[in-house]
Amino acid sequence: MKGFVAGAIFAVLAIVVGGYLYFSTGMVPVAVTDPDMPFEKMLAHKALSARIDKEVQKKPPVAADEAAYTAGVTIYKNNCAVCHGLPDVEETNIAQGEYPHPPQLFKGKGVTDDEAGETYWKVANGIRLTGMPGFKGRLSETEMWQVSQLLANADKISAATKQLLAPAPPSVPVPPATKK
Repeated sequence: MKGFVAGAIFAVLAIVVGGYLYFSTGMVPVAVTDPDMPFEKMLAHKALSARIDKEVQKKPPVAADEAAYTAGVTIYKNNCAVCHGLPDVEETNIAQGEYPHPPQLFKGKGVTDDEAGETYWKVANGIRLTGMPGFKGRLSETEMWQVSQLLANADKISAATKQLLAPAPPSVPVPPATKK
């Protein structure tokens, strides 16, 4: 029995020391271009899903209607589009350079298969180590729900709302007036 306990203690210490050496000697892939760490995506996804399931608000206080979608467009374009993209628009260099790669929310399913409450949780709290900021305290509760409703229902929005999501035409700089 003493041998078993000693072996178990040795195994735990070896794992702790090995983990410490792995992280402290620069072996961990931390550059955006590095391959994933073993089990990184699976563990991060499990932890995020468990936390959201525990805290998600099931009944949105903002209706999923055209007014919310329209308000959500402005919020999205000002705060989200640089990373998460716009419909029929090429990804930005910022989005291409992020790790993990941010989902392009108007391509494919986006987050239309997520409940608005799940999207709201991500907007409000952000997601650690992904580049996704939390907007709690930066946007109002209503604004966070409006953009969450827009994204949760992106596959159902009207043509008018889709038109609002189109990028603004590039502005042409006006040269300063010269004094005579």
